[in-house]
Amino acid sequence: MNKKILFIPLALFTALVVVFVIQLARNAEGEDPTKLESVLVGKPVPEFRLEDLAEPGKLYDQAVFKGEPLLLNVWATWCPTCYAEHQTLNELAAKGVKIIGLNYKDDRNKATGWLNDLGNPYLISLFDGDGMLGLDLGVYGAPETYLIDAKGIIRYRHVGNVTLGNWAEVLEPMYLQMIEEAK
Repeated sequence: MNKKILFIPLALFTALVVVFVIQLARNAEGEDPTKLESVLVGKPVPEFRLEDLAEPGKLYDQAVFKGEPLLLNVWATWCPTCYAEHQTLNELAAKGVKIIGLNYKDDRNKATGWLNDLGNPYLISLFDGDGMLGLDLGVYGAPETYLIDAKGIIRYRHVGNVTLGNWAEVLEPMYLQMIEEAK
């Protein structure tokens, strides 16, 4: 038996330990391990053509993201965290925050029933039944929320539910800055 083969498991183990140590050091320095960078930050919303959730046949494209700053909220009825964040989105919409919904890989009837029962915070509800726009956006899962400026440029990606806390601390200041820039 070749003695070099015995060192392969040791080398793999050592490499794995190095990766873990680096990750632990990054977390200790205050980096958020749940933060997922997006290659689309600073770029326009990808081109698409999707139907309205409640009105099949009514089509929208990326032009809906131009004109004023807004949020794009990716959600689905199969997502328990989306349910948890829905009341917050209703509260933000009631305060004048502009939100477009992207119903992601969902059943259209369940989704329209959800909005009828729980309230509809969305100016427009896009239906992404096959998840292709979500794929183009780099969505890992619902919920995800994107801040989009008046020119249709993605400025920030928030993974996870929007709460009043992270809205006030992170999202609202960026949203208000985009409103100022659009004036």
